Amino acid sequence: MKGCIHLHRAIVIFIVLLVNSAKAHEQHHNYKLGAGDKLSIKIYGEADLSMSILVDTSGSIDYPYLGEIKVAGLTPAEVKQKIYLGLKGPYLISPKVMVSIATFRQFYIKGEVRRPGGYPFRPGLTVDQAIALAGGFTERAAKQSIMLSNNNDLNQTLKVTPDDHVAPDDILNIEESFF
Repeated sequence: MKGCIHLHRAIVIFIVLLVNSAKAHEQHHNYKLGAGDKLSIKIYGEADLSMSILVDTSGSIDYPYLGEIKVAGLTPAEVKQKIYLGLKGPYLISPKVMVSIATFRQFYIKGEVRRPGGYPFRPGLTVDQAIALAGGFTERAAKQSIMLSNNNDLNQTLKVTPDDHVAPDDILNIEESFF
């Protein structure tokens, strides 16, 4: 009987981990690029065309032979397709292109945490994990009053919970408790 209970718990834990992994993969797959993201571009067999490149403040990259490519708002798969179509024909017969995110742009945390500042985003990051990255709450933190805004729209501020997800360019503000 005990063996069945342990097996059941193991199955439940496995399913939860699998669902969380799938959510993180989906977030990464649907991730929209922006200024500050660093891309890793590999063209198999073409070392001169393989590189790591930072998305500039205009949301573009400067790629050999193709010039400036606007990538802000695109997924890595869409950038891969743009590069493939640009190189196919005039430069390469059938380029094998891989585009991945080398480093994500930052999210920011301010207020009553031990180390406020900017931190690299990673898919699946929760508010609770972001607070941990910033060294945790200070003794004056209002733990139930966590506000979130985004650099792209500073006018919209939402109250969030520790389980909510953080996105690149998000700004978390941990307010001070009055008691």
